[in-house]
Amino acid sequence: MGTLFDQHRGLLDDALRALSARGFWTPFPEIPSGKIYGETARDDGQVAFDSALGTAFEIPGHPHAQRVGAEVSPWGFALDITYPAADAPALIAASQAAAPAWAEAGPEAWVGVCLEILTRLNAMSFLMGHAVMHTTGQAFPMAFQAGGPHAQDRGLEAVAMAWAEMTRVPESALWEKPQGTAAPLVIEKHWQVVPRGVALVIGCNTFPTWNSYPGLFASLATGNTVIVKPHPSAILPLALTVRLAREVLAEAGYPADAVLLAADAPGAEITQDLVQVPAVRMIDYTGSNAFGDWVRSHAAPGTQAYTEEAGVNSIVIAGTDDFAGMCANIAFSLSLYSGQMCTAPQDIFVPRGGIDTDMGHKSFDEVAKGIAGAVDALLADPARASGVCGTLANPATLDRVAQARSLGRVIRDSQPLAEGRSASPLILAVEAGETDAYEAECFGPISFVVAVDDAEAGVARAADLAQRKGAITAALYDTDEDRIPRVAAAFARAGVNLSVNLTGNIYVNQSAAFSDFHVTGANPAGNASLTDAAFVANRFRVAMWRRPRAA
Repeated sequence: MGTLFDQHRGLLDDALRALSARGFWTPFPEIPSGKIYGETARDDGQVAFDSALGTAFEIPGHPHAQRVGAEVSPWGFALDITYPAADAPALIAASQAAAPAWAEAGPEAWVGVCLEILTRLNAMSFLMGHAVMHTTGQAFPMAFQAGGPHAQDRGLEAVAMAWAEMTRVPESALWEKPQGTAAPLVIEKHWQVVPRGVALVIGCNTFPTWNSYPGLFASLATGNTVIVKPHPSAILPLALTVRLAREVLAEAGYPADAVLLAADAPGAEITQDLVQVPAVRMIDYTGSNAFGDWVRSHAAPGTQAYTEEAGVNSIVIAGTDDFAGMCANIAFSLSLYSGQMCTAPQDIFVPRGGIDTDMGHKSFDEVAKGIAGAVDALLADPARASGVCGTLANPATLDRVAQARSLGRVIRDSQPLAEGRSASPLILAVEAGETDAYEAECFGPISFVVAVDDAEAGVARAADLAQRKGAITAALYDTDEDRIPRVAAAFARAGVNLSVNLTGNIYVNQSAAFSDFHVTGANPAGNASLTDAAFVANRFRVAMWRRPRAA
């Protein structure tokens, strides 16, 4: 049997082609079907999850001094799982001890191990779906897709990009410089990829795998050891990931401590302790701007921090030739996972004089009520409503919804759904010049329909907001073909990816691996892009040794 790299070379080559082509491609099917994952996969995943409840989660050989765990499913029950926990010095020491052997293994070994981990993660996608569902509050179909195959896609994308960047320089070359009538100078040169050091991945509550896998696999595939710090409310998905990664490392003959879990308890987090350790050379962080600022200011000098932070995503409605389709598309984007996505829209800029549509001229209020009515229609069936909206990951989001009602004129009020801690979308109407409430991120199912002078004013406000406060996505509905390129250019200058006239089954808050770059890194919503070359290339260095050779 060949090496893990040899076994997965076909998968890597396909991923490299996909990176270049930027079309649709995935080796990890997103449909939770027994025909794809095995006839018993669904039941096996449920049994495995149920069996983990109320137990001590074991990670063989993992350093620990105590056990922690206080996860509560937003669907209404405590997981009662405890995890091995160690303090920052113990985790750093273990990671550094594993580093020499892992660094010596070289790029083919690093990438081969990562590809094996990803394929095994894919096989356990049903278990991961339940783990993500009951730590984030996502409905199962979304938890399966986003927590399983889509996260695995992003991890694979990072591995492929890492391989492409590491192999830009050959392993060796013969340098020959002519010297006229004298013998040429001949130098034998060799280049080696050198990892940066310990990498820290700080996970978030809402998308523990999707947001963590790019950094985890970008660092591991470039020879760095990785400490994975999950959110205390969403440990299980990353604990499953770390345990599996350690199994693959050990089977391949490398130190399992190349990947470690930094589990902690609410109120006793060790994140700050880890961030400030000089041995930590890379940090991947998803979360609030406030803590992102703290990470950047307190990390050791020279530490590279890759961040995805808060922003305010906007839609500008200038006109449409499919009013019903537009309203339905926006309604789904506002409702999906109750607006708890970094790509979910919040502000909808509409000319106060209304817009022209295929159904005649629509006033500002008619546009707002059209969107609200589409939300009502989407969520009319309780089972479907729970499946689309899921539940609220954090109780504070429910409080935020209650407080937001006073921020504008209520177009659609929020209501609890049939299951779990939940709230349907709250839609408020405001005048752009009379309040700045819409300029702050209101995380969760809260949106503003903002009255502006005209479409150009809406674009200007949305782009300016993105530059000042950050934004990951923007959307435009327009029938003016001359204006669309100008709007695209304005949002590009603001560092925002733009979607135009979405009315079908693709939504502004969806991001496809191997095609869409997630975040541009060009505004305050984040300083990195998943997963461009810059995301991986600074995780390693190239060192050379050379010696003369006879001509």
